[in-house]
Amino acid sequence: MAHNKEVVKGVEWRINVGDGSSERAGQGCIGAVTTRLAMKVYMFVKKAWEVGVNDPRKFIHCLKVGIALSMVSVFYYMKPLYDGVGGNAMWAVMTVVVVFENTAGATISKTINRICGTTLAGFLAFGVHWVASRAGEQLEPVIVGVSLFLLASAATFSRFIPIIKARFDYGAMVFILTFSLISISGYRIDELMCMAQQRIVTILIGTCLCIIVSLTICPIWAGQELHVLVTRNLDKLANSLQGCVGQYFSHSEATSDEESKKLLLGYKCVQSSKATEDVMANLARWEPAHGRFNFRHPWKQYLKIAASMRTCASCIDALIGCINTENKAPEHIKKNMSSISLKVGAQCANVIRELAITMRNMTKSSKIDILVTEMNNDAQELRDLLKSYPNLINPSSSSHNAQETQTEVVANMEIPLMEIIQVVTIASLLIEIVARVKCIVKGVEELSDLAKFQPATCVKSKQHTMDNKISPEEEKDEGAINKLQIV
Repeated sequence: MAHNKEVVKGVEWRINVGDGSSERAGQGCIGAVTTRLAMKVYMFVKKAWEVGVNDPRKFIHCLKVGIALSMVSVFYYMKPLYDGVGGNAMWAVMTVVVVFENTAGATISKTINRICGTTLAGFLAFGVHWVASRAGEQLEPVIVGVSLFLLASAATFSRFIPIIKARFDYGAMVFILTFSLISISGYRIDELMCMAQQRIVTILIGTCLCIIVSLTICPIWAGQELHVLVTRNLDKLANSLQGCVGQYFSHSEATSDEESKKLLLGYKCVQSSKATEDVMANLARWEPAHGRFNFRHPWKQYLKIAASMRTCASCIDALIGCINTENKAPEHIKKNMSSISLKVGAQCANVIRELAITMRNMTKSSKIDILVTEMNNDAQELRDLLKSYPNLINPSSSSHNAQETQTEVVANMEIPLMEIIQVVTIASLLIEIVARVKCIVKGVEELSDLAKFQPATCVKSKQHTMDNKISPEEEKDEGAINKLQIV
């Protein structure tokens, strides 16, 4: 029997290879699984590292959360502080975990919502408990249950109201949670006031620590993120507009396929950023004055500008759809309208880029009126050219009888219409884009007035004086240096 057990223990799985040799299957499978698992871990770590390298603020946010939790954990480690708040010190830790967000606006919004919801629920729960305790043992659970039903239902309904849902949704949820916990616990706990006071104090401590850490250590402002997002979308809108018009009329192949696709599809970022803009604008209202953004900065105006940008982006979407249609226009008709269409597209892009510069520098533009006037003149020239196109489809009356003339009229009209319909549609969309760009200009001008942007005359005068200091000899030297660098 012992010999048989030794034989069983000595059995190994082997795989016969084509050359007559054998391999241990167990060791091979374990090695393959280990290698595969190691590769997955390596790829995960690599992707996580790339996420942090692309946006180092995510690393900083993680460190800030760790700092806040370490600070609030002192209430557990130090006995005098622990005795002051009792076992409710865990509520401070929970508050830091729940409240701390990436941006300062989100953190402040959640902290204020949590403080208001907790405080209001605590006072109401204590009041209900006081009334119920004096109504007798039989009526006490009835009063507590009815009050819980009414207040929880009312608070839940308030979360459907748009204004409350946008700014106080988290506070309503905290109110329901806190009132339910305190009112139900109060039925079995005699020292309700002490418990509620300790929880409110610990939540205040946790929220205050979150705000201090969020505002003092590399703060990330939601308002600044919104400002940068709208400015970048303006640049993407201009690049998409000029890129699609230039690609259709000039057949330029200077850019690679990937670069041209990025330029053409940049308008989709404008169309898909509405939800992000609404959230950032809502959070920016909670933030204090920071940088060049004063208190009560007109964040709503950014949403109006973004809405105007989306209407322009929808026209660009229709323009690209018309360009990619199967019904292609003849080259001689495209050539007839290419010059003025390229000018209109370029002028619209220049106006949008100037608006992006205005918002980025937060200074009033001194040449936006000139650019808008040039854009309007080019658009009027394009309208005049469109008005001349019906003359191209007037048929020549060279037939012998009236019936043949009518048939030739219909046939000749269909042919020119099919030839010019794509170019005319594109030109009409360009004229509509001009009107949409004017709406963006109006929105940015209103923002510059509400936010009190500074005029750019000082900056231009400094640049002008620096340009005047360069002598002709220095310009020649700089030109020679540039040529050498290019070579």
